[in-house]
Amino acid sequence: MAAISGLIRVMERAARKAGTRLRRDFGEVEHLQVSRKGPADFVSKADQHAERTIYDELLIARPDWGFVMEEGGTIAGDPTKPRWIVDPLDGTTNFLHGIPHFAISIAVQEPALDGKGADGSGWGDVIAGIVYQPITDESFWAEKARGAWLQDRRLRVSARRVFDEALIGTGIPFSNRGDAALWTRIYQELGPRVAGIRRNGAAALDLAWVAAGRFDGFWETDLAIWDSAAGCLLVREAGGFVSDFRGRSNAICAETVLAANDHLHAKMLKLIAGANKAG
Repeated sequence: MAAISGLIRVMERAARKAGTRLRRDFGEVEHLQVSRKGPADFVSKADQHAERTIYDELLIARPDWGFVMEEGGTIAGDPTKPRWIVDPLDGTTNFLHGIPHFAISIAVQEPALDGKGADGSGWGDVIAGIVYQPITDESFWAEKARGAWLQDRRLRVSARRVFDEALIGTGIPFSNRGDAALWTRIYQELGPRVAGIRRNGAAALDLAWVAAGRFDGFWETDLAIWDSAAGCLLVREAGGFVSDFRGRSNAICAETVLAANDHLHAKMLKLIAGANKAG
C-alpha cells in the first residue's frame, strides 16, 4: 500500500467527522416523513452542518487555501495556493428518502501554471480527492500519480471489453432541462447493448464505483464541479478514462461526463457522438 500522505489524512479526518453527524441525522430522517417542508428543511440543515464541519477542519489545516462549496459558494484564498472543492452531501434526494446511498466528496485543485488553465478559469489539475460513504464507512481516495485506493486496497477499473457484459451507471436529468432529450437518445443507443444500466442518484459514488470496477462505465450531464472533481481523479488514477462528450479530457468534466476503461470509453464515446448528431 502507498503511504497515506498528510493531505489525504486531513481530507479523510474532515470527511469522517462530517460523516458521523450525517449518520446520526440520517437516522432521524424516517421520523420526519410527515410533510414535504419538514424533511426537506431538515436535510438542508444536515447538509449545511456537514459542510461547516468540513470547512472548519480544512481551514485549520490549510488556512490560506480557498474553497468552492455547494452550499457556501466560493471563498477566495491565496491565489498561488490550491483550493478545496467540497460537496458535503452528494445524493441529497436519497438521504431525504431514507435511502442509504450518499457520500461526502472533497477534492484539491491546483492553480494553473500559466494563470489561465485549459478552460480559462485560472485553475489546473485536481491533485487529490476523497469520496467517503458514511453508511458503509468506505473511503475512496486518490492522489495524482499515486493511484486510487479503497481504504488500503489499490483500485483498478474494470477490464471488460464488450458491451453485453458491462454494467453502466448514469444520472437521469430532470425532464425540464434541455439535456433530457440527449440522455434519452444515449440510453436508446446504449441500453440494448449492455448488461444493465443503473441510476443510483449520487454521481461522486458512481465515479468511485467505476474506479473500483463495480461499474464498467458511467455517463451523466449537467453536473457541478463538486459532484465530479474527486470522482474523476479516482477513475483516472485507477487506470480509466474520463472525458466530456466530445472526448476532451479536462481537469474537471462537469457539464458532460463519460468515464470507463479505455476499451469501453471509446465505444461509448462513438455511440454518444451518434446520439448527438441524431439531435
